[in-house]
Amino acid sequence: MKEQFKKFLNEEQDPKAIEKITSKLHDLLMKGEEVGYIAVQKKPAITVFPDSIVLTNKRIIICQPKNLGLSMDFTDYTWDNVAGAFVKENILGSEFSFNTNTDLSISIDYIPKIQARKIYTYAKEQLDLIKNPIVAETPIVETAQVIEEEEDDLDEVEEVETEEVTNYAEILPATTPYETYEPIQPTQPSTGERKLSDLSKEELFDKLQNYKKLLDNGLIMQGEYDAFKKEILSYM
Repeated sequence: MKEQFKKFLNEEQDPKAIEKITSKLHDLLMKGEEVGYIAVQKKPAITVFPDSIVLTNKRIIICQPKNLGLSMDFTDYTWDNVAGAFVKENILGSEFSFNTNTDLSISIDYIPKIQARKIYTYAKEQLDLIKNPIVAETPIVETAQVIEEEEDDLDEVEEVETEEVTNYAEILPATTPYETYEPIQPTQPSTGERKLSDLSKEELFDKLQNYKKLLDNGLIMQGEYDAFKKEILSYM
């Protein structure tokens, strides 16, 4: 039993009070709950049954002996219900107090100053964890490696795309389509060119097909094609 509460006797806590508390805490602790610190009252007069305050990683527990120490009342407050913690140092010890989200104010006085400072520090740490939970982050080194790998992948993609474009360019002949065609102006035929009225229906149809190819190749505008088509159809 001594080994169980020995670690809580660092700041001159009353050994008998610590032993009594730890023996009863065994059945009170929840799964994953660990006691962080125990502070015990030390009044100027001899206190046979001092009050104590227990801080765990899940809550604050106020321990008050009753019936001449034969029983004990436990009142607990979870950290997510604690709004703030305070310490007031007096001539005879310190007063530790805390407020809840429901505007309750709980305090325990005559706590030795060094113990009061310890429970105040522990309380602030737990409240900070509630307000700013620890989030697992990717290490900086690993992040840098990921960025480098992504850049390498982009470089490989750019190289492949450049290769494909180069090979494709080698296959295509280096010609300019616009230089091989000239717009035809059927309404103003050049010297020696036959008029539309002199062409047969088959020739007119072939000429219309040629205009369609020029339109498909982007060599004439849609408006020009429509004008040519209208004029040719008027002779068919």
